[in-house]
Amino acid sequence: MKTSNILIFLLLLVSLTFAQNNQKIGWVDSGVILQQYPPAIKAQSDLDALTAKWTKSIDSMKTALQKEYAKAQKQFANMTPDKQREVQQQLVQKEQHIQQFQQQKFAQPNGELFLKQQKLLKPIKDKILKAIDYVRKKEGMNFVFDKTGDVLLLFADPQYDITNAVLDKLKRG
Repeated sequence: MKTSNILIFLLLLVSLTFAQNNQKIGWVDSGVILQQYPPAIKAQSDLDALTAKWTKSIDSMKTALQKEYAKAQKQFANMTPDKQREVQQQLVQKEQHIQQFQQQKFAQPNGELFLKQQKLLKPIKDKILKAIDYVRKKEGMNFVFDKTGDVLLLFADPQYDITNAVLDKLKRG
């Protein structure tokens, strides 16, 4: 009985070892791909320009509001209580307008920046995934991990890095 259990255990161990040897695993660094793939670079540049434009608008609105606050504080002593409330309400409305503008542009997942990012990067990411799949099939790989993503990859042997092959496929079309 003991020898049959040991024999079964050894057979399972050997079969698992052979099964594991047939598995081919690779990895990519999608961060490197996005930094080196020209359409991704262009899309990121467009997004950065848009972000800079909106940030500049917000900064100028905040500067103008600060000037109005300072001006109102100097004039508060000479105003009637009704006029003070009116000025305070106007300043609060302008501050709320700035916050709304900021939310409209930068909030996730409905902000304009997030939506523009999705629109620009989705076709690029789809193309990258197709290239990864092409290289995976060409290399006969069963699994491909992304070193940049949420998957925790503690060690990656450079021999299984297909990042450059994917970039090459993307650049050649």
